[in-house]
Amino acid sequence: MNTGPIKDLGRSFDRVADAYDAGRPHYPDELYRALTEVSGVELDGATTVDIGAGTGIMTRALRARGARVIGVDPGEPMLRRLVSRTGAEEGAPAAAVLADGNVLPLADGVADLVTYAQSWHWLDPVASIAEARRVLRPEGAIAGCWNLNHAAQAEWLAAYEARLAEEVPSYWGPAVEEWSVPPIASAFEVIAERWIPWTRLVGIEDFLLDLRSHSYMAALSQERADELVERQRVELRKAFPEGLLSVPMRVYLAVGR
Repeated sequence: MNTGPIKDLGRSFDRVADAYDAGRPHYPDELYRALTEVSGVELDGATTVDIGAGTGIMTRALRARGARVIGVDPGEPMLRRLVSRTGAEEGAPAAAVLADGNVLPLADGVADLVTYAQSWHWLDPVASIAEARRVLRPEGAIAGCWNLNHAAQAEWLAAYEARLAEEVPSYWGPAVEEWSVPPIASAFEVIAERWIPWTRLVGIEDFLLDLRSHSYMAALSQERADELVERQRVELRKAFPEGLLSVPMRVYLAVGR
């Protein structure tokens, strides 16, 4: 788990905000059905605090399902994209708060749901959950989820991850033997854990934008990142000359109170 300074984290992702916004995958519909089922919180009308909201991938999906969402993120450029994207797509921008999940500038008991989409592993495991509990109403729920490449399901994807592990010093993913999902389930009283498989159809260039959006890529120099992306591009085009990838994915979801 990364416990580095949150401000440094915000700056790191700010450098790749464009790639993050353009390349990161959405979450499958089944995730939201599972979230409602196991949490008991109906998204339509629920007040949700989306912590580590980034450019608003989860925020927009929750709003589309009727939730009132407060997006929280330590990166100002990321939040600007969240506000502009939600305003352009839905008529009124989402509420956005420049902060991190360890100290939430929100009143007690304001939320029905607190979500960490691809974000909880950057936070203090104790302080973040204490803050989530504080801002939740008595029947509220906490949910953490991660969208993950399912490299074991495709040889080409396992090879792609292996190249990253070999070339990127700070890479952390399925090609590393000790890699696992963040241990959010040990941080609160778990109602349920779910693994939700899905398939992402994506062009090679958008897939490589997703690669650029990761923190281990943001840690590289621009020249080094460009070189690595080009080598991945060459290998992917060999495997998929038509330029379209079918990427096996799975979402890990943990829900608790």
